[in-house]
Amino acid sequence: MAKLGFRTIDEMIGRTDKLEALQVVDHWKASGVDLSALLYQPDVPESVGRRCLIKQEHSLKNTLDQQVLLDLCKPALEHGEKVNIDLPIRNIHRVAGAQVGSAVTRRYGLAGLPDDTIHMHFHGSAGQSFGAFIPRGITLELEGDSNDYIGKGLSGGRIIVYPAAGSTFATDENIITGNVAFYGATEGEAYISGVAGERFCVRNSGANAVVEGVGDHGCEYMTGGRVVVLGKTGRNFAAGMTGGIAYVVDWDGQFKQRCNPDMVELETLNNLAEIAEVKEMIRRHKKFTQSKLAKEVLDNWDDSVRRIVKVLPKDYKRMLQAFEEVKMDGLSGDAAVMAAFELNSHDLVRVSGN
Repeated sequence: MAKLGFRTIDEMIGRTDKLEALQVVDHWKASGVDLSALLYQPDVPESVGRRCLIKQEHSLKNTLDQQVLLDLCKPALEHGEKVNIDLPIRNIHRVAGAQVGSAVTRRYGLAGLPDDTIHMHFHGSAGQSFGAFIPRGITLELEGDSNDYIGKGLSGGRIIVYPAAGSTFATDENIITGNVAFYGATEGEAYISGVAGERFCVRNSGANAVVEGVGDHGCEYMTGGRVVVLGKTGRNFAAGMTGGIAYVVDWDGQFKQRCNPDMVELETLNNLAEIAEVKEMIRRHKKFTQSKLAKEVLDNWDDSVRRIVKVLPKDYKRMLQAFEEVKMDGLSGDAAVMAAFELNSHDLVRVSGN
């Protein structure tokens, strides 16, 4: 910095005149790249700022959490007492519940609170990031619809969404939550009685979710958790999916054409224990949302289970198989995990060498 004549980082911002673009680039991908537009310095007065000069106002005081939720949740936050809240919500209310979740984690750690200690029932249209990062012990029930990023980073809590009372539309044909729902979720449950937008459960690594339809790129880059889709999916389902399992009810027999096969395999559901787990997820979905579609699936279970397509990442499948092998040798716990990983690693080397 000193050699360039700068005393601070701030003085360096915008000084593209100190950068020099290489005229010849050896790598074929970069050959012919012209950086002149990036390095161009507009002719502006010295008074014009080239860096952040105004402190950003996040308006946290206007959030629903600081206005009412934190106060209403005090009995739970301070004494672990059960709290039930019933409130309207509008799309201007962003990240509703997130600060309450933060307060729970600061007070009770990763363990959170007992299930459903804090139950918030909202009516209306929730803004972006409804229920982001909420931990164990918090249930958010939304009677209405939500914007994008609902359940982002879900960390053990439960989110339930269903149409407002008196709604007559078919839930599996209408969008009720926006795009990128449950992005990066690590733990918890979600029950969505309606269709979610694009990139549902992208990067989900541990949450279980039931939904009645998704847009394009569902379960993209997913690494863990379980997802049940009771209706149709958009295109490019499971792109980059390396872990977790998705179960899709293939009503029209066309799901294979909408799934990205690069990293996953499509299987029938025939393991009795696994069938029971999927059925229980759908049963809970019906219990929490009163879903007509879930009722139809359960009432005609013998037919429904034949329609379910299991979406299983190829590498995850091999890891599960390796884990079963070492369990048969009598290993369990961390030892079994390490042995399965070592066995799977050897398989990877052997496959790549063939």
